Amino acid sequence: ALLVAYVGYVGLGAGVLQALERPAEVRAAQHLLQQHWELLANHTCLRGAALQRLVEGIVQAYKSGITLQGNTTSLGRWDFSGSFFFSISAVTTIGYGNLSPSTVAGRIFCILFALFGIPLNLVLLNEIGQLMLLGVQHCARRLEEVFHWQKKASLLIKTCALVTGLLLFLLLPPLLFSDKEGWSYEEGFYYSFITLSTIGFGDYVIGMNPDRTYPGWYKNVISLWILFGMAWLALVIKLCINFLE
Repeated sequence: ALLVAYVGYVGLGAGVLQALERPAEVRAAQHLLQQHWELLANHTCLRGAALQRLVEGIVQAYKSGITLQGNTTSLGRWDFSGSFFFSISAVTTIGYGNLSPSTVAGRIFCILFALFGIPLNLVLLNEIGQLMLLGVQHCARRLEEVFHWQKKASLLIKTCALVTGLLLFLLLPPLLFSDKEGWSYEEGFYYSFITLSTIGFGDYVIGMNPDRTYPGWYKNVISLWILFGMAWLALVIKLCINFLE
């Protein structure tokens, strides 16, 4: 019965997403094809095969973190802050997919790094989550002692912890992303949840716009936000699991 419910739920998601996203995909493909033929028609010196190779080269370079800016290229995804953020996304299993090692040595190191880093990350997240839970329980006990509340104290503290976590990890960060990335609030909220839940589609990633200048602390602060936000969201998901079970 649980398996049938699971498959049915995933099937429902697939049907809704197909209905919502398929028309936009068709329109985007038609628009791209129209631009392709217009470019070839307006610039007869271009050949289809050469243009295709150029486009593929640009796409591959972008995946490696290199973008064209006039007659120059922009670098910076593999500086220390960028590499630190990639390391966080690797051990937390977010795996945005917008950046990956391109050298054989880098890929081998990434495998070994993740092999030991993922368990270390899970242990740390568990410890952070337990500390958060102990803090909530301690506050509940203090309220019980001071006001002689019983069930009310536990419910009140859990509600406060949930609201505080929502503010710190889901509702306020989109304001920072709107300022630094130029995203809308909805896009920032979407990025926050997709990141903290470790889904990590990679359609929105911080610090990747070559037209913007980011402060040095930006990626490091976001890395800490990811770490503590994942621990908080894991507790919320655990409550959901207990409710479903």
